[in-house]
Amino acid sequence: MNIYFAPMEGITGYVYRNAHKIYFPSVEKYFAPFVSPTQHHALNRKEKRDVLPENNQNICLVPQVLTNKAEHFLNVCKELEEMGYTEVNLNLGCPSGTVVTKGKGAGFLARLADLECFLEEVFSKCNLDISLKTRLGMEKAEEVFDLMQILEQYPIKEWILHPRVREDYYKYTPHYDIFAEVAKQTKLPLCYNGDILTKQDYEMCMSQFPSIQSVMIGRGLLCNPALVREIKGGLPMTKQEWQQFHKAVYEGYQIMMQQERNTLFKMKELWTYWANLVPEETKILKKIKKANDFVSYEAAVQSLFME
Repeated sequence: MNIYFAPMEGITGYVYRNAHKIYFPSVEKYFAPFVSPTQHHALNRKEKRDVLPENNQNICLVPQVLTNKAEHFLNVCKELEEMGYTEVNLNLGCPSGTVVTKGKGAGFLARLADLECFLEEVFSKCNLDISLKTRLGMEKAEEVFDLMQILEQYPIKEWILHPRVREDYYKYTPHYDIFAEVAKQTKLPLCYNGDILTKQDYEMCMSQFPSIQSVMIGRGLLCNPALVREIKGGLPMTKQEWQQFHKAVYEGYQIMMQQERNTLFKMKELWTYWANLVPEETKILKKIKKANDFVSYEAAVQSLFME
């Protein structure tokens, strides 16, 4: 079974990926947070830094692109190909209102005729393998079957399917029944994505969808960096591993951000997920959240790891 780390905007950049790869090397592929090309540039400075090969050594990384314009997609692919990449992922799943109103991400699923024209052009001109990450549709889960008919016309590397519609955002129970039907019908390599937070969730997914060969995990891996290792029969994360992992991420952000405020913002964002590992430590977690300088932050974190 192939297990992928989902792209999480603002979180799973190269600093986090490198630290995770060192301490929990069980993930087959990492997908980079999306880049959003415009008519003025394929990759801006920040986006380019995140996918530069020298910042992702020994990592199997797949860049993700968010656009609804074939020309912009192809421009990005050309630049990525020059960097040595062989696969790119098209984001058709982001439910954000600002994204959807522009007809991008999950919003592109409301315009299947336009999407088909887009795919026709990029598959005829792009030299890279193209995988897709989609939702079932915009409003109704059954929309996925019209989408499937379009996708199966093209040599898609892999179809990563999150079994919710855009209107669900990340709420409600995924449409497992619809995903199961897609898994039975589709000719495309299919990857499951959505709500795998524990080893038990993974095992339930495998029992429901025995034909799939890949799964993608996002929030579950942020909450428990060792989740894939556990899934594959390994041991849970130790406090020492967590401390070392935290140190690597923290120091990496200090070098990258070069500003105390921005570094702390990044770390506190991670603690919204890590807090699930120590729910009983409410007082210390509150100190971490309120820390406004490195000294107070480090003191709070150190006290948590000493507990």
